[in-house]
Amino acid sequence: MTERAHAEGPAEERTGEAGGEAAGAWSGSWVAERLGVELTGDQALTGLLGLALRRNPKRAHLLVSNVLGKHVPQSPCVVYGHGLALGRRVRDLLGAEAAARAVVLGYAETATGLGHSVADGLGPAPYLHSTRRPVATVARAGGFEESHSHATSHLLLPEDPALLSGDGPLVLVDDEFSTGNTVLNTVRALHERYPRTRYVVVALVDMRSPADAGRLDDFAREIGARVDLVTTASGTVQLPPGVLEKGQELVARHETAATEPITGSVTDPTADAAGRLPAAASPGTVRRVELHWPHDVPDGGRHGFTAAHRTRLEAALPAMAARIAEALPSGARQVLVLGFEELMYAPLRLAHALEQLVDGEVAVRYSTTTRSPVLAVDDPGYAIRTRLVFPAHDDPADGPGERYAYNVAGAGFDAVVAVVDSAADTPALHAPDGLSGRLAAHVPHVLLAVVPSYVPRPPHAPERPSMLPEPLRGPDFSSYAPDEVGWLLQDLSDVTLEAPTEEREEAIQSGGAHYAESLPVEYQPSEQYQQLFHAALETSAARLARAVGAVTETVLAERSPRPVLVSLARAGTPVGVLMRRWAQFRHGLDLPHYAVSIVRGRGIDANALRWLADHHDPADVVFVDGWTGKGAITRELAAALREFEASDGITGFDPEIAVLADPGSCVRTYGTRDDFLIPSACLNSTVSGLISRTVLRADLVGPHDFHGAKFYRELAGADLSTAFLDAVSARFPDVADSVDAQAKELLSADRTPTWEGWAAVERISEEYGIHDVNLVKPGVGETTRVMLRRVPWKVLARAGAGADLDHVRLLAAQRGVPVEEVADLPYTCVGLIHPQYTRGATGADGKAVTL
Repeated sequence: MTERAHAEGPAEERTGEAGGEAAGAWSGSWVAERLGVELTGDQALTGLLGLALRRNPKRAHLLVSNVLGKHVPQSPCVVYGHGLALGRRVRDLLGAEAAARAVVLGYAETATGLGHSVADGLGPAPYLHSTRRPVATVARAGGFEESHSHATSHLLLPEDPALLSGDGPLVLVDDEFSTGNTVLNTVRALHERYPRTRYVVVALVDMRSPADAGRLDDFAREIGARVDLVTTASGTVQLPPGVLEKGQELVARHETAATEPITGSVTDPTADAAGRLPAAASPGTVRRVELHWPHDVPDGGRHGFTAAHRTRLEAALPAMAARIAEALPSGARQVLVLGFEELMYAPLRLAHALEQLVDGEVAVRYSTTTRSPVLAVDDPGYAIRTRLVFPAHDDPADGPGERYAYNVAGAGFDAVVAVVDSAADTPALHAPDGLSGRLAAHVPHVLLAVVPSYVPRPPHAPERPSMLPEPLRGPDFSSYAPDEVGWLLQDLSDVTLEAPTEEREEAIQSGGAHYAESLPVEYQPSEQYQQLFHAALETSAARLARAVGAVTETVLAERSPRPVLVSLARAGTPVGVLMRRWAQFRHGLDLPHYAVSIVRGRGIDANALRWLADHHDPADVVFVDGWTGKGAITRELAAALREFEASDGITGFDPEIAVLADPGSCVRTYGTRDDFLIPSACLNSTVSGLISRTVLRADLVGPHDFHGAKFYRELAGADLSTAFLDAVSARFPDVADSVDAQAKELLSADRTPTWEGWAAVERISEEYGIHDVNLVKPGVGETTRVMLRRVPWKVLARAGAGADLDHVRLLAAQRGVPVEEVADLPYTCVGLIHPQYTRGATGADGKAVTL
């Protein structure tokens, strides 16, 4: 829900910018006037702080920072600048030698970003922040209590247990230094375990009372260490007697659905009696923006953040900001980057990079969601003007509960970029009452950016081989040139794996074998069929070249300027080679290209992923396939990468597949969504470098082996692999201009997958009594493979389909398979595998046909 409490001033006095001040209004005056609370101290204090009220039995008032980026949207340059400035002051205080040995510790949740910014200003110091999110695979290195907080337990979970054990200074960073209790609890707990001689306490504001001011010095003498304090401003909060009870009464009065406003108040005419704002009449759009977060760079300091991590992140930030800027709606003038609870630093740096990129053309603001419940009052003299309330969406260890986003609703933002970690990218986030839905009810455009949650590898991770073999290359394995593709496979050429198609189908459908445990006998096309292949290639070469160019340009623009192409063997391999050739032709790029195995129901080759992660940044990897059918492999890859991330702790691989053709509308990255004949689908190994489909069988592929495949050297006389590539590549100069136009159109289009192909397959499966979507193969390419490698039952052809189906009709005639014309078919054709196979059944009449 959205809440805006009763306004205490005329509606025309309300500011348009969330958390801002009307002329002459301090955002703490509302609380100060009603509770008698006073802030005294440095002149800058009221600019740094406002006041609000909260439901907390220990402290009624809340100091609300205007420069922290938690409750009040603020320029990221201002937020980051305050942290950097404090870090530089610490560096000057310590001196170069001591600063080089320092470790920075920030406090969850509020100061995780501030502490990280201080570490950046200090220099090469590693950074760690406390957390309230336990991680089963990481041992605790300590913990402490924050007595006045609504959620008190802090955990320290460094990936490297030695992070806190050095003798250099420990720099502790919090947003405010109020009583000193939190810092004393922390230092006491850590000093017993990791004693050192110097500590530095850093805070935006020092608000200790005179009674608390001397406690830090006394404690330093007690433990025999030096403790320094660095703050931006200092002062005190004067609390009159009975302020806690009076504050609680005031909160209760505003939170009840009272029909009578406080005397002298003016209610918002659009709010209900409880001050809740109605949602927008037309909800805004919610869509994702892919960041391509750098591999193995943590999302923050929960498990430690080193100087090497900082260097890699700095290098990646401009490109990530550019992706966000490109995804913003045209005409956006006010944009909020909204972080998520402890995830403050990554959104802050993204917002800061975005602000620098747009250079004043767009007003960028930054804040984050929070666990802390605070009363909202729509008054320019109150720090929390509005609040959004939504359920926790990261499966917190302490159970479900409400979460909040303040000063977002009604602030005039044209777009919100919500940044969460992958652990929080859950159904609860996307539910109607979840954060994305709440934002969309009040903001026209919501972009969701997900940063991979960094989880250290478990200390007893499954044993991995010390070294995986180098990729296989032609001419020893495949007929492709060695620089065209490296195969992350093992050579099983000397193993007999082929079985007659009928035997394989019977074993597969009976559940007695998986299709990847054997190979079909390689179909040798007739002379008539080979003529058809050449004719189709001649007809479609330019069309293929345009699609190759378009998908490659899309990859270079959106995914990575120097992508690592990883084709899914074997249908994706010719496409990967062609994309590599286009990048050379058009941009002079020499892109790495590998082929890996993915098996339906078994996932992608995990050892191949480990090899790729050891040799390249996973964020640069672009998986490539020939075409989409119903999207089964798209789903298989996404699920396999999630499992791999959980098992190995390696993040950064993007499950989005780049394909030549996407007739099923299953991916965002494609050259075309037309369903037409891709000649490489007409043949098997003789158009794929003479490589078989991949094999995964326990007696041949061990836990430390790549999946297997065969090299059919004996088919060299019939090999058309290079001829196919050369025919398409030869058309590159002819289509260059049209590719530029097509790529520009694709990059500006809404390419969100609709999955209409999957829906059509489910409908066909039921209409034809098959009841198994795996036996329905949509699209020209998949239908061709059914005719060559499986036991076909019938072919459904879209009424009026022309020459693209000539080869399918020829194969159907050879195998005695009926071709049935169907109106309104979303594909050019669909191949149906025999649903109740018995030995010898190839057609609807159950009779075998000899090829």
